[in-house]
Amino acid sequence: MSSQVCPEPLVPLLTLGRMPLANAFQSDDMLAAPERRYPLTLAFCPSLALVQIVERIPPDELFSDYPYFSSMSEGMLKSAESLVDRLYAQRHFGADSLVVEIASNDGYLLQYYKKHGVPVLGIEPAANIAAVAEKDRGIPTLIEFFSQGLGERLAAEGRVADVIHANNVFAHVPDPIGFLRGIAALLAPAGVAVVEAPYVKEMIDNVEFDTIYHEHLFYYSLTSVSRLCEAAGLQVIDVERLEIHGGSLRYTIARANSAPASPAVAALLAEEMAWGVDNVDSYRPFVAQVERLKQELLSYLRQAKQSGKRIAAYGASAKGTTLLNYCGIDNTLIDFVVDRSPYKQGLYTPGTRLKIEAPEALMQRRPDEVLLLSWNFADEILEQQAEYREQGGRFIVPVPRLRVI
Repeated sequence: MSSQVCPEPLVPLLTLGRMPLANAFQSDDMLAAPERRYPLTLAFCPSLALVQIVERIPPDELFSDYPYFSSMSEGMLKSAESLVDRLYAQRHFGADSLVVEIASNDGYLLQYYKKHGVPVLGIEPAANIAAVAEKDRGIPTLIEFFSQGLGERLAAEGRVADVIHANNVFAHVPDPIGFLRGIAALLAPAGVAVVEAPYVKEMIDNVEFDTIYHEHLFYYSLTSVSRLCEAAGLQVIDVERLEIHGGSLRYTIARANSAPASPAVAALLAEEMAWGVDNVDSYRPFVAQVERLKQELLSYLRQAKQSGKRIAAYGASAKGTTLLNYCGIDNTLIDFVVDRSPYKQGLYTPGTRLKIEAPEALMQRRPDEVLLLSWNFADEILEQQAEYREQGGRFIVPVPRLRVI
């Protein structure tokens, strides 16, 4: 078992079986044909302290037409606006400034820079999403995958960036060192890159196995990101913990030796070494915990159905695809799924083929309980569904531990 990124053989950790692609939603005319499935195996590289999946699906197959729109989440919008306001106050933007976002989605973040009058450029490989960013928010967007070559090309054109954002894309990149070298090429001398990615320790501690899917190639710690940055001529100069997506880290990255690192960097690196971030044995208990959670959830759902309860699910999310398929939760246990995104409504979930409806269906059809697949936005969703809950509806939250609200 090997990886192009790691200089040594990978150590296998967890096998989830053959899975459909997490966002390969099915339309009515696709239901007669079998779905494509691929192995999904989690492994570990000790020298980089880097958790990753083994399988590689061509990026064009995953991202060229993409159903995830960041602006569908109020939590994502609030986080983006807060970050932009902070950076705008800290840094001296002018008419010649440029802020670039890699995987800019529908302009959910860059719109806030635009409101401040800061020139922006989005880079987004999904043409359907880029079109929304340009049409609805006026965000100039390149329809391309970001790479070292693209970073060098933009810099040669004189488009260097004072700030580069990369939210929840670094885990998707098959060549993280090349990606970081592209950032290094694109950064202005005093520029910074602000990169957000789910934190592997949160995944391990909270049994967030459903964040493992084919789009998420890597599962990062500060240690692994620091080692990759060093190989690209960069350094992490600050790090923040975030609650979003079940626990993430926000890395502030600059050119190597261009600025001192904050005390937070040294503190978290020491904490990770004490935890055993580069020791495979630190990850092994996760495997047994995943199996135990699966059995607890299946037992609960089966007993609920046997007692005559009607169960729906909330969130046609990528993580929901992993959870439903790994646990074998299908239409014998779940009646339907609801999701706020109109781009998913009317389709069927990958692998399990559950019909996706609008959230209003919860009040119309009144299931007794709802399995919360988008548990990373639990507070937001529970608030949105206050009326359903007031009338007796309950939510099953599967991660990090099974609980009913």
